[in-house]
Amino acid sequence: MLRGMKSANGIPVNQVLVGDCVSLMDSSLPMGSVDMVFADPPYNLQLGGGLLRPNNTEVDGVDDAWDQFESFRSYDDFTRLWLTAARRVLKPEGSLWVIGSYHNIFRVGTILQDLGFWILNDIVWRKTNPMPNFRGRRFTNAHETLIWCSTSKDARYRFNYEAMKGLNEDVQMRSDWLFPLCTGPERVKVDGRKAHPTQKPEALLHRIILASTDTNALVLDPFFGSGTTGAVARRLGRRYIGIERDPEYAEIARNRIAAVTPIADERLVETPQKRDEPRIPFGWLVERGVLAVGDVLVDQRRRYAARVRADGTLATAEFRGSIHQVGAQVQGAPACNGWQFWCKEVKGHLVPIDVFRQQIRTELN
Repeated sequence: MLRGMKSANGIPVNQVLVGDCVSLMDSSLPMGSVDMVFADPPYNLQLGGGLLRPNNTEVDGVDDAWDQFESFRSYDDFTRLWLTAARRVLKPEGSLWVIGSYHNIFRVGTILQDLGFWILNDIVWRKTNPMPNFRGRRFTNAHETLIWCSTSKDARYRFNYEAMKGLNEDVQMRSDWLFPLCTGPERVKVDGRKAHPTQKPEALLHRIILASTDTNALVLDPFFGSGTTGAVARRLGRRYIGIERDPEYAEIARNRIAAVTPIADERLVETPQKRDEPRIPFGWLVERGVLAVGDVLVDQRRRYAARVRADGTLATAEFRGSIHQVGAQVQGAPACNGWQFWCKEVKGHLVPIDVFRQQIRTELN
């Protein structure tokens, strides 16, 4: 069941499909058509009866039929089927995220590797407000695990490293993430009760989608639930496809996504990568007069110095070469990023030459 129109190539973009995810991936999505898959599959929690709080009230947990499997073997068979279908629709440079708990994530990880996926990271989502262990016989289960993988070891997957640093006050993003459970106004409810028992926080999906896609990318969620992936994708200027077997959840997701207002200025949600930027040779700074022949460049601690040559190289008393080669040579190092290492003194302040490169790049854009 589809709602809306298909794109020119027949892909049901920005739609929620109702039915079995394996069948719909196989029948509705062409091979290599999706940029990213985010999957929140059944966890196979193996719950034996209801869970009660100390005051004898019932915990509103997951006891739905879709989370129940006859055995580990049947769960593994199910996992292998949907991962195989997801692998087929992923572009070679696409990536897949799957989230789970200790009940299932290790089994999922094994099958991912068996199918040829290459695991890039496991991410620990630490919950600031986890549900306590009411029986007091185990540690409080305060985290879930995400596996991020590419389609193969050599795949050129996308990772928006600078965007992740930007989210983390210009410090490299770590693999342990701290988010609260989905509560408050964000929690979708029907008649005062949770619309879906395992709704994920939008902040979690914001980070995932921003990390591994660019604007207009196509994100597939084969276990769509209440539509968090679609809502965040729409807000970030990405396209989505949701697959959900329960028609009621699908309708909840459609209504939720319809209420999202996309960002009007796409530049605000772009995630350009440095390798996508135009290459600016050091010699261009010399040709354009940003640096003059004979200018002296120094490192930030003024330990080393080199002079700018007309051909876009640097020279010391003993050595001549590129900004990177000379930077490595003066330090006795195997390599050096000359753009960050060398500086020019401007009005008493040392300015990395990368600043001048960025100025030229801005002019080109």
